Amino acid sequence: MSIIDHLETHRPGYGPEWGSGGIFGLKLHRGVLYYTLAFEARSYFIDKNGIRRIYHFENVGFQPVSGGDTYNAVDAVDGEIFFGGWVHAPAVYRGRIDHGATIDFRNKYSHVHVYDVDNDSVRLLWKEGMHHPEKWVGEVSEIIYNPVHDELLIARGDGHENLGIYSIDHRSGKAIRLIDRPAIYGAQHVDHACFTIHQWIFKGIECIDMVTHKTLIYEINDLSRISIDGDGTYYPLNGGVASLMNRLYSFIRGGLIYGDPLDPDNEPLRFIRLLDLGYSQIGPHRTNTLPLGGGLLIPFNTYSHALMNPENEEARRALKKMNTVVSPTLLLYIAPPTIRIAAALGARVTSMERIGDKIVLATNTQANLGRIDATPIDTGIRDFTVLPTSIINQPPPPVTISIPDYMHREGWMGGIPLEGYKEARIIVKTRKPVKLLIKTIDPWNGELSSETDIFQATNSRNVIDLSTYRGELPIFKYDEITEGLKTVIILE
Repeated sequence: MSIIDHLETHRPGYGPEWGSGGIFGLKLHRGVLYYTLAFEARSYFIDKNGIRRIYHFENVGFQPVSGGDTYNAVDAVDGEIFFGGWVHAPAVYRGRIDHGATIDFRNKYSHVHVYDVDNDSVRLLWKEGMHHPEKWVGEVSEIIYNPVHDELLIARGDGHENLGIYSIDHRSGKAIRLIDRPAIYGAQHVDHACFTIHQWIFKGIECIDMVTHKTLIYEINDLSRISIDGDGTYYPLNGGVASLMNRLYSFIRGGLIYGDPLDPDNEPLRFIRLLDLGYSQIGPHRTNTLPLGGGLLIPFNTYSHALMNPENEEARRALKKMNTVVSPTLLLYIAPPTIRIAAALGARVTSMERIGDKIVLATNTQANLGRIDATPIDTGIRDFTVLPTSIINQPPPPVTISIPDYMHREGWMGGIPLEGYKEARIIVKTRKPVKLLIKTIDPWNGELSSETDIFQATNSRNVIDLSTYRGELPIFKYDEITEGLKTVIILE
């Protein structure tokens, strides 16, 4: 039997939190596969003979626990797996209020642990708590091992205090803050560790020289300034970061930013619109990138966050947009000069790892919920889907994207990968005449087509062929967003 044969479905269990967590941190190291099940806060260590150990975070505090990790904070070196995140120990579920339910945060800790593969043992390296009923210290969302100083560089961006980039001695657990700007995801880039500046949305790149600890801050407060098409995007929530071909890739809701923050004069940072579907939240949230075949796999999740109990009118408007699903989750393969869809899946992919000639995807049927949407049990079914690594060279799956009128927004949308599709079309349904404008992006040369194709859509069903745009990324916008407007994109 292989490790894959021992993976099992996780059905809802006790874990007072916000809706559903997921399976995070998949990491294969020296024949042992690690992952953490959130929100039940259980870490699994599995080898070819089955489950070696299930860790219940007993070194952090008292049972029952909840949380664990929701960002994929893990790295491994020399027989040790370093895993981090956050955990309630013990978890305190306050119960239902007049509208919704809440949890207490006074026992919430950020943590880094070490698993010793040879000795099958777990050691708490570092923890920190704020002991406040409503606030918490920055969660650990990324871990990068720095071999120069034999240290762990960790990102902390989700929380109220002690945010930024920290160095942790992986023997003593001593922590030193190196940058005080909140960070969420990162990757080694050349001889630096680079992270996204996090204020819930993308605000730039911060890097640390792994030799000298000298820092570099590259602030970007207006995406339109680096956008190939001149427009920004709606709520560019941060996603995974990776280094590829001497460029840093930072995936966000609405697309990706790539370039070299270490030498922006020669390789400026550019924003490429990619699967920017109006007000839809589809994007690379709460997941990771996976190097494969010299390229990158990245899921654009369609339902990673949701609301159930809106507190005011603004929240009610957000609920309608967040809970509207316009596309399946799309697994993208980035191999410049191509971007292609490798798989179409359900609510979300939370973690990925390669095991031999297989790709293991951790999946979840439900989303993280909002502040007063707490539940005493996790609401999702957490599972594993196994795909062959050859999927990166196989034909893409059929995909339908359907955008109702209230999900459209002004400005450029789209960035639709057409690679591998024989047929591709946009169907425009409208109650009054509108004009659809289409341009194309050559992402790797930073070029926008000089010409704009304009299609007149009447008050009927209008079919526009996209097949002629293969090899480029088509983007589109309307001259007017009208009631009853609907856009359907069909890829076959």
